[in-house]
Amino acid sequence: MVEPFSHAAGVVGERLRGIRIALDLSQEQVAHLADLHPTNYGKIERGRANPSLSTIIRIATALDTDAGQLISGLTIADLPGRHRQYTAKDFIRERERMR
Repeated sequence: MVEPFSHAAGVVGERLRGIRIALDLSQEQVAHLADLHPTNYGKIERGRANPSLSTIIRIATALDTDAGQLISGLTIADLPGRHRQYTAKDFIRERERMR
């Protein structure tokens, strides 16, 4: 099996698959409802694509679910590559320390 684009993409795909199966819908049906090509929807569900925000919202709407539910709990650690893990709170604290 091919590895997901990222851990986050894999989690979103698993969540989508679970919702779709619970609704007894095919990938093609969800793709049609979300105005996506079935191949592209399949890639998203397998975690092999990184959908845009508008695509996530269109799919969530088609599945009658909250888009936030699809990404809930994911953090920067779930994304590929090197990322700064500093928050605004960290930045402000350091800025105050430097004054």
